[in-house]
Amino acid sequence: MEIKNKVQVSEENHLDHHSASQETPLKADAFDMSDTDKIERITKDVERIMNTLGLDLTDDSLEGTPKRVAKMFVNEIFGGLHPDRKPKASTFENKYKYNEMLVEKNITLYSTCEHHLLPIVGKAHIAYISNGTVVGLSKMNRIVDYFAKRPQVQERLTMQIVKELQDVLGTQDVACVIDAKHLCVNSRGIRDVDSSTVTSEFGGAFKNVNTKREFLDYIKFDTSF
Repeated sequence: MEIKNKVQVSEENHLDHHSASQETPLKADAFDMSDTDKIERITKDVERIMNTLGLDLTDDSLEGTPKRVAKMFVNEIFGGLHPDRKPKASTFENKYKYNEMLVEKNITLYSTCEHHLLPIVGKAHIAYISNGTVVGLSKMNRIVDYFAKRPQVQERLTMQIVKELQDVLGTQDVACVIDAKHLCVNSRGIRDVDSSTVTSEFGGAFKNVNTKREFLDYIKFDTSF
């Protein structure tokens, strides 16, 4: 994997970490509890946090916040933790014998930094070269969204997207580049609003310098219509 930063960011070890696995770290009993029970428990946890901060939860603007946050955590921004939500990525025979790379660029990405639970916002660019099968374009967006909807580090997210598409397509010839802003850097701490982080993962044919360059050149195309 190659990692490049437009602006080098290492605030509070944000990028100076080592993940033991490409898999999101989960407890063995992560899915023993139902979503309904998780929402109920998280609601109480958020209530405790807000009370500790001194907020008045009897105020009509705040009284529903703990439940809203709990539902958002379980059903939305961390919904990609549950394997049952994994998108079904059906493949099709490449009957038209298209053997050049296919690029899906500018996929909007919303994730959450697992260090501060603040948003990661950016774009993902994906490419693959068919070895006989193709996947629906929207499924590529859904795969990005699924792995993004969990506490993440950008490096792991990039690798997870590539690995999933490699498994779906039955080929190593998959690449992904992500360019994203981390609000734990942009809105707190160093508060560097201009920096963004670029990560990349190149598999199979994309390790070839010319193929890699072709993919990166496609990303630069102006596709504003």
